Amino acid sequence: MTRRYRYQTLFGGLAGAALVALFLALWFTTDWPWYYSWPIAATAVAFIFYGADKALAKTNAKRVPEVVLHLLALAGGFVGALVGIFAFRHKSNFRAHPLFLPIIFISAGLWGFIIYRMMNGA
Repeated sequence: MTRRYRYQTLFGGLAGAALVALFLALWFTTDWPWYYSWPIAATAVAFIFYGADKALAKTNAKRVPEVVLHLLALAGGFVGALVGIFAFRHKSNFRAHPLFLPIIFISAGLWGFIIYRMMNGA
C-alpha cells in the first residue's frame, strides 16, 4: 500500500469512526430523526477535520487528504465544510481548489432533497 493510500485510509477511518460515534450519541440521547442527527454529526466532524488539516498544514505534517474532506461534505457535513473553509481560511483559494465549493453545494442539494422526502413521507 502506498503512503498516499495509507493516509487516506487512516484519516478516512478516523473520520468515519468519529462520524458514527457522534451520530450514535445523538441518536440515543435525542428524539431527533436520523436525517437530522446524521448531518449534524457530519457537520461537526467536517468542521473538526478542516481545523485539524489547517493545523497540520501550519506544522508541515502529513495532511488530511482532500478526498476525505470531500467525502465528509458529501456525507452530510456540507455546513461544517463551508464554515471550516471560512473560519480557518483553509482551502479558500478556489482557483487552487476548484472542487470544494461545487461539492459542498451538490451535497447541500442532495441532503435537502433527502430531508424533504423523509419529512413528507416518501
